[in-house]
Amino acid sequence: MYECKAKGIFRKEGKKPLVGDNVRIEVLDEDDKTANLVEILPRKNELIRPAVSNVDQAMVIFSLESPKPNGALLDRFLIMMEKQGVPVFVCFNKEDLVSLDEAEHWKKIYRSCGYDVLLCSAGDGKGLDEIETRLTGRTTVVAGPSGVGKSTITNLMQTEICMETGEISRKLKRGKHTTRHSQLIPLGGDTYLCDTPGFTSLYTAEMDKEELRNYFPEFAPFEGGCRFQGCVHVNEPDCRIKEAVEAGKISSERYENYRMFYEELKEKEKRRY
Repeated sequence: MYECKAKGIFRKEGKKPLVGDNVRIEVLDEDDKTANLVEILPRKNELIRPAVSNVDQAMVIFSLESPKPNGALLDRFLIMMEKQGVPVFVCFNKEDLVSLDEAEHWKKIYRSCGYDVLLCSAGDGKGLDEIETRLTGRTTVVAGPSGVGKSTITNLMQTEICMETGEISRKLKRGKHTTRHSQLIPLGGDTYLCDTPGFTSLYTAEMDKEELRNYFPEFAPFEGGCRFQGCVHVNEPDCRIKEAVEAGKISSERYENYRMFYEELKEKEKRRY
C-alpha cells in the first residue's frame, strides 16, 4: 500500500481519481511507501453519487423499521443504477422488527419489477449467507440511507476494517451519518465492498422527462401497446401502463413515484428554458 498524491495535470484536465479506479503510479520512496499517481486507467463505469468507479453491481440497503422504507428514495437510487447500467439487488434489513406481511409487501413490490430482493436481519445474522453469495467475486458498491444497518452488515462480512455504526435520531427517526467517505474493503479473493456515506435525499438524475420511463423495468412488457406513439403514461387515454397499474400488474406505489419524478423533470425543463 502506497500513499499517493495525484499530479496537477488531473486538475487541469478536470479529472478526479475515484475510489475503485485502476491507476498507474511512480514510486518516490520505497521505504516510506510514497508515490505519485500519474495515470487513471479507463473506467468501465463511473457513479456520481456515490462517487465510485469500476463496480460490478450495487447492493442497496433499506431497513423495514427504524427508519421505515422511503420508497421514493429507493426508486431514485434504482433509476440512477438503471441509467448507468449497473446491476443492483435490494436488501431490506431489520426484518425481525416488522410483521411477515409487511416484509413480504416490500419484497413483492420490487420482485415484481424484476429486482433481486433479500430480507435480512443483521442483528441475529439472518439472511447474511445469501448476501455473501451475491458478493463473492464481485466489486459491490453498498448504498442506502443512514441508520439502516449498512456499516453493521459491512462489519459482519469482513474482519479487516471496523466501520463505525451509528444510532437512530429519535427526533427524526433517521440514522446519524457514520460513514464519512467512500472506501474499498477487500473481502478476500476478487471480492470487494465499496462502502459509501449514507444518503438521505437524491434528486432525479439528469435526463429528459421522456427518458424516465425507460428506467422502470416493469413498464417494458406493456410499452408499445398504448394508443399514442411516445406515450409517457401520465395523462394520455388508452395507456397500457395505467391499465396495468389498475389491474395490479404494476405497483401503484412505484407508478405514483414515476409520476412525481416525471413532474420534477418537467419543472426542471421549464426552468431551463
